[in-house]
Formats: sequence, C-alpha cells, structure tokens
Amino acid sequence: MHFLFMTKKKETLIIRELTVTGAGAKGRGIAKSPDGRVIFIPFSAPGDLVDVQVTKKRRSHMEGRIVKIHEPSKLRTSPKCKHFGICGGCKWQHLDYKEQLAIKEETVRSNLIRIGHLELPRIMPILAAPQPYYYRNKMEFSFSNQRWLTAEEIAEQDTLVHRNGLGLHIPGRWDRVLDLQECLLQAAPSNEIRLSIRNYALENAITFFDPKQHSGVLRTLMIRTTSTGEIMVLLQCFEPRMEQINRVLEHLKNTFPQITSLLYVINQKANDTLYDQEIFCYAGKDHLIENMDQLKFKITAKSFYQTNSEQAHSLYKVVKDFASLKGDEIVYDLYSGTGTIAQFIASDARQVIGIESVPDAVEAARENAKLNGITNTQFHAGDMRYELNDTLVSTYGKPDVVITDPPRDGMHKDVIAQLLKMDPPTIVYVSCNSATQARDLALLDEIYAIEKVQPVDMFPQTHHVENVVLLKKRSTQA
Repeated sequence: MHFLFMTKKKETLIIRELTVTGAGAKGRGIAKSPDGRVIFIPFSAPGDLVDVQVTKKRRSHMEGRIVKIHEPSKLRTSPKCKHFGICGGCKWQHLDYKEQLAIKEETVRSNLIRIGHLELPRIMPILAAPQPYYYRNKMEFSFSNQRWLTAEEIAEQDTLVHRNGLGLHIPGRWDRVLDLQECLLQAAPSNEIRLSIRNYALENAITFFDPKQHSGVLRTLMIRTTSTGEIMVLLQCFEPRMEQINRVLEHLKNTFPQITSLLYVINQKANDTLYDQEIFCYAGKDHLIENMDQLKFKITAKSFYQTNSEQAHSLYKVVKDFASLKGDEIVYDLYSGTGTIAQFIASDARQVIGIESVPDAVEAARENAKLNGITNTQFHAGDMRYELNDTLVSTYGKPDVVITDPPRDGMHKDVIAQLLKMDPPTIVYVSCNSATQARDLALLDEIYAIEKVQPVDMFPQTHHVENVVLLKKRSTQA
C-alpha cells in the first residue's frame, strides 16, 4: 500500500511502503511511485520494503533516499566498512556479492538489447573478482580543511578543534571530503600511510587544502601498489612551502621504508590533474614495475594501468582468446593506452599497431615494449578520429583483427565509419560502459554479428562492469 506524506515546513515528500524491484542506472534501486513514475533509490536492494524521501522530481522519474526499512531484502548483507552510506567509494557493500554479479550481468544484457536492439548469443557467465575487497592498486585521496561533518559533529561544531580531513569526496560535493578512518579497497599499508600523514600534518600544523580559497600546503595523496610488493606514494601540494613538504616526505620515508617510490609535485592550477605537471622524486625510483605473465610494465605516476591487476590479467586473457590469433595477423589496437593489451597479444601476432591520444601513454608503451624485448609493435599518438585513416592502412596493411577499448563515451561515429571501411574480419570490443558499447555495436550490426559476450567484474562493491564482445563479419548474402 502506497501513500504520501508531506511536511510543508521542510517541503519534503515521503512515499511510504515502496517495494524495490530491481537495480538501474548507477546501481541505484528501482521502485514505482504511486503516480507510475520510476524512483531511483541509492543504497537499496531488490526486495526491500521501504519509506523513501523524494530528493528530486522530474517528469519521467524521481530520486529519493531511504528513511525507513520495513522489511529488508534477503539479498542484503552487512556492509564491512564503517563509512558505507556516506563515502563515495563503494555503493554496493550492502548487497551480497553473488547478487552484485547477477545485477551486472543483467545490466550488460539489458543495455545491449534495450539500447542496441541487438541479437545476442548466450551471454557467458560474468567473471567474478577473486578478491571482492582490497583489490585496487591505485587510490587517490584529497586533503581538505572543510571535511564532511557527521550529524553529531554538526551539533558540536562550535567546539570542534579543526575541520581538516583526508579521504574521498562526498558524492556530488566537490568541496567536501570524508575523513576516512579506514578504506577496504586497497591492501595494507595504504590505510596506515594515509592515517600517518594525516596525523603528522595535524600534529605539526601543516595546512590542508582549502578548495574554495585555493590555499594550503597539502592537496592530494596518491598510493599505488604492485603485485610484486612495490609501493609508490605521490604527495601533491599547492603552496610551495618546501620546508614543511620536506618534513612530511622525510616522515613518510622513515616511517615506511617499504615505499619504493616517494614523489611530490607542486600544483597551483585550479584542478589537480597531473599530466601537465613536473613530478619530483624525493626517494627511491620514479616508477614501479608490475608483472603480468612473463611481461614487465613500467608504471610512472602519470601512467594508466588497470586498477585491478588480478582481474586485468583475466580481462586480457579473454581478449586474447576472442582474437584467436594464429601468428600471421596484423592487429590494430585502438585506444591502446600504455600498450598492455598490445604487448599481451604480441607474441601471437605478426604485428600490432597501437593508437592512443595521450603522448605520455604512447611513450610508456614504447618503453615497455623495449623493456620486454618486443619488436613487432608500433605505437602512434593522435586523436583516433584522424589517426585511424587510409594512410595508416596503406603503411601497415589492412588489419585482420581490430581490438578497441575506448573510454566511457565509446567510439566516435567517424571511427566506426573508418572501421567499416577497413573491413576487418574480426573485432574485439572491450568496454567499461555497456550502454555506449550497445550504441556502437548497433552501428556495426549490419556488417558484424555478435558471436560472444563476456562480462568481467573489475570493480566489486560498485555498479561498474567491463564487457568484452567478439564481432565477426556476417556472411555475404547471395
């Protein structure tokens, strides 16, 4: 039974006793409001019976938050992290991991059919992550002198000693950071390093970044790890107070001798991106080395590398299997990044041509190929719309296989047009967004049939899912 409850003073709308029927966009639960509109409810689970406060109203849908759970879903489980429900890092810790996988698999299927109107083979069971927690090899935390306050702290804010915090941003609030006491996404010593630098800065009156006034010394903290035990710590600072910065770095060096790469950067831009900044090495090396099978990959502070190392290996094995290389093929690797896929398949191909828009990534790909003694790869820097052209094909030959792994926005229509013009027999499409993947596959559908679909869970406790699709040219009709 549904009924509405309105409080004019606060202008709130509460809908009582809604049943959550599934999961939708951004992993939010879905229910139907009394007027028939879909309502999206974060942190809900299919099967919940809840009261919901409406936070946004649109013509086609509403958004809300749970104010009371009358009957919890049988799919619920107890979140492990004390910050769950506030932090923006995880949104599905309340769901049993098997249910997370089922929802992700269904999301892939639904997007390909609903958006792409595609004829699908049986979708292969999603590849589960061996480690549902502590799987990330890279975390980025923000310093702020305007941390998020709990309800208890708000009541006592006049007596608070400070508002400094180091952690992750509150969803939708660029100016508010949750001061993390723990994070279950990255293995030790990530928590220990973060808490140590936070406490040292507080004890020594080193200022945290002010996101509105653009002031303060400490801005962000990046921690990277490898499966071989190497650790990179990058301290990003705003005000160049080198005496204070050096003291923080020396503290980290002495407290955590296992850090193999200790770096810092002075960034006084409006944003905290690193790609145009000079990075300085305070101690150790300026890079990490990650292993995958017999390959070694040099990872710098600016390098892109799949965030889940173990599942990246599984993903690349799927790509290699779908490509079915015999040793004499010319392969084009589109959006090749630092060349990890290209080098992973290189031993089974005649030549692999990688194309990537970020020059630093292309340089890293060339360096890694040299490190691994791979001589049959070529990497080109440039916008895919223009770099993938007839001149490239005339130089290297028509591709037998194309592997494409575009960003979340998918491929530009001009890239798809060039793909169709090149007419490769096989396309392996890797995507982190099955919605844009479905759109692109629809444009290829007249010429290419989908033969295999393999979802891969790279990010447990979140709604994100990778998907790999094998396309083969359709037989010419008489």
